[in-house]
Amino acid sequence: MTAPVTLVVGPEELLAERAVSGLVSAARADDPEVIVHDIPATEISAGRLAELVSPSLFGGTIVVVVRGAQDLSADVAKEFIAYLAAPEEDVAVVLAHKGGAKGKAVLEAAQRAGATSIACAEVKRYTDKVAFVRAESRTASRSMSDGAARTLIDAVGNDLRELAAAVSQLVADTPGPIDESAVRRYYSGRAEATSFTVADCAVEGRSEDALEQLRWALAVGVAPVLVTSALAQGVRNVIRVGSAQQRTRPADLARELSMPSWKVDRVRSQLRGWTPERLENAMHAVADADAAVKGAEVDPAYALERAVVRVAQARDR
Repeated sequence: MTAPVTLVVGPEELLAERAVSGLVSAARADDPEVIVHDIPATEISAGRLAELVSPSLFGGTIVVVVRGAQDLSADVAKEFIAYLAAPEEDVAVVLAHKGGAKGKAVLEAAQRAGATSIACAEVKRYTDKVAFVRAESRTASRSMSDGAARTLIDAVGNDLRELAAAVSQLVADTPGPIDESAVRRYYSGRAEATSFTVADCAVEGRSEDALEQLRWALAVGVAPVLVTSALAQGVRNVIRVGSAQQRTRPADLARELSMPSWKVDRVRSQLRGWTPERLENAMHAVADADAAVKGAEVDPAYALERAVVRVAQARDR
């Protein structure tokens, strides 16, 4: 049977939902007749807990899932704290709590009672998102390369729910191992046309490629201000990495600059051809473009084209 009390703690909603679903499924596997009460904390009034954990006239187990346990009212929280000290037999309580200070008393009471805990921390680091995408693929019995995972994140974004759905689509529609080219074919244009790809092409001095990617990006709806932001970040990254000790290991430099190590490697490969004067010219080009897309000029697309060419040409090939 599922543990008498289980904490699902953390703000990552997809992981929390999966954890709760897994617990309910396990309870149903043990007892197909299990009674499941799945209810938001805000809908539990004083006295309702006793009703939820009361055994059925026909026997069997009960699972009580409380969503958003941090939002329990003060009176109901007291009832839960009292219950957690002596939980009922054949009843499993699952408390989904976002963590943090709100509703901490219930969280601590459950921990003192020896509750099983499942962590659902927010996935923030880029490398962790890559690992998540590849794990999704392995769960579907398909292999996905590191490059394919990175390309998918570039195309889809950082939301775990959207990434999981994208992996599911790729697995269903793409035969064989999923590599970078498979992702690019599937997202034809979308994976390539990101503001950061435009910026990479520009700081590498590839003006024709930068213009092509810029037109793709604008065609698929990338906001002009995101392009200027990516250009500024691209130039700043060259300045930051270039100013650091070149003998520093990528992993150490990544920690120092709060950048993923793969990004440090990429920026290091972009350093050739840049001098302080050329970087200053590039920053001026980006600043002019930023003002243009925010209203100083009537044609943001033309201003961006001019900017990526100026940045690319500022680099000495």
